Amino acid sequence: MANAQDETGGGLFSAFNFSVEITKAEDGAPLCSASFSDCDGLEMTMEVKTIREGGNNGRQIRLSGPMSYGQITLKRGMTANFDLWEWFQRMKTTPSVRADASVVLLGTDRSQARALFLLSRCVPIKLRAPTMNAKEGILAVEELQLAYETLTVKNPNG
Repeated sequence: MANAQDETGGGLFSAFNFSVEITKAEDGAPLCSASFSDCDGLEMTMEVKTIREGGNNGRQIRLSGPMSYGQITLKRGMTANFDLWEWFQRMKTTPSVRADASVVLLGTDRSQARALFLLSRCVPIKLRAPTMNAKEGILAVEELQLAYETLTVKNPNG
């Protein structure tokens, strides 16, 4: 039975405490060292097939179809670390280089994982340099988009 505390305000997750880790799929070594400020695009969609039965105008049959996955967009402040740019460049010569990523939603104390989003066989599809604007005094933010083959959501508490 579900805990009533988890279904009300006491158990809601906050979206501002998270971490992202991207590792090489072949050996699990970290691909980049980054603290991302924004993470968007963790999604999966199931296509639904509709079948109509002849002579039965009041009902339709719904069958589950194939799953599709979104593209994750990550943003971070640009530093002297060019690991994402090097990975993107490496994809030109070795398109088989894949990565796995995990997005961990953390509790308010930033020590306890509340949810794990595991992305497999990620491919960088877009890497955007920061917008340059001499009139604004904002940080240089780079943006990375990844396509992923599967998304698995896990409860870290079992």
